[in-house]
Amino acid sequence: MMSPDQPRARLRLDAALDGLTATFGGMTADPDEHNCECHWGSPEDLAQLKTPDVRLDPDLLRRTWQAWDWSDHASVLRRILPQLAPALVAGLVEQPLSGMAEIGQSFARGHWQQWPDAQAEAVGEFLHAWWAATLTDPAPAVPAYAVLALCTEAAGTLTPWLDDWATLTGPPADQHLAELAAQWEYDLLGDQLPWGAWDNEEETRTELTAWLVRHAPARLRAHGASEELLHRIRLLGLTGPDRWEDPHWPDRRY
Repeated sequence: MMSPDQPRARLRLDAALDGLTATFGGMTADPDEHNCECHWGSPEDLAQLKTPDVRLDPDLLRRTWQAWDWSDHASVLRRILPQLAPALVAGLVEQPLSGMAEIGQSFARGHWQQWPDAQAEAVGEFLHAWWAATLTDPAPAVPAYAVLALCTEAAGTLTPWLDDWATLTGPPADQHLAELAAQWEYDLLGDQLPWGAWDNEEETRTELTAWLVRHAPARLRAHGASEELLHRIRLLGLTGPDRWEDPHWPDRRY
């Protein structure tokens, strides 16, 4: 079922993608940028990053955002954003083994929030627009829980994304909440964040758990989630023996 918010959210996302192209089109990596030819790529690959608006093949795009040792990560990120962002939205960026949070960490390494106002606003608007479009889309190319991990790592905070989800209700948003709960309850019941965070891992896990305990039960019940899943979310609100001695504690090892 299409959410009444979906067309508006998609228009916002399209505008945000256009904004990235307008803001970062024509940019290049620093002329003195370099990387290891053995582990990253050839001089010809590097030359493409120093040439404006040359479209990178998917493997080169992946190697570029994934590399952690650029001397000027910000300029490299600005160079690839007009291509990387729509590829992310379309689900064309292969999810790394560590999950989509790793891509968010590439954003964070670029310190985009410290860029000139127009550039920082363009990146922030893209992330928020993608998140809103994901929550209103019954079949997004990237699961909402993966987008949440990416946005959290990119922005260095979980709060605004959960705030958006708390106010955006309806079948698609609740469906995505059920998918997140089913995907992540195992890790959360083991007191683990479901992705490898760059920083503040324990604080992020605590915030996510508290939010789910508060907001998820009623929405999951209305969505038709199983009693088993509802009990798993309830258990997140318990600690110590109250949790693992509960009759609904799952029979599994941590």
